[in-house]
Amino acid sequence: MAGRRPRAAAARTPKFARAVYALVRRVPRGRVVTYGQVAAILGHPRAARAVGTALANLPETLIRIVPWQRVINAAGGISARGDVHRPDQQRELLAMEGVAVRGGRVDLARFRWSGPRRERPVALRGELPLSAGRQPRRARRRRVKTPRS
Repeated sequence: MAGRRPRAAAARTPKFARAVYALVRRVPRGRVVTYGQVAAILGHPRAARAVGTALANLPETLIRIVPWQRVINAAGGISARGDVHRPDQQRELLAMEGVAVRGGRVDLARFRWSGPRRERPVALRGELPLSAGRQPRRARRRRVKTPRS
């Protein structure tokens, strides 16, 4: 091991997260995209929370490269991520790009990015990061009451 370089942080980043970062980098200045929209473009329309997790775990080396502030929730709002200062920072960064945040919301009809010309599905080997340990819900069978004679 002596003389070898440690693996880069990007190499340890999950494939889905790397795809999220690559797509978010393509969002033009002055435009926003929703978590669900990113997930759908990547071919996993129900993975909006996984997109949020990927951005919440954005390595420090990529913070200046990946414009995380351009990703907002489906209502056009800025999601609080547990860090008290981050929503204010996101609001300021969006304002510097010309995106108006009024009443805590962005007008998606005006500022939403339409996305790339074609979707870029990401093939995953396993489950999405947030689905680990969760069991799929089973459909409950409803008993049909039959009239007694």
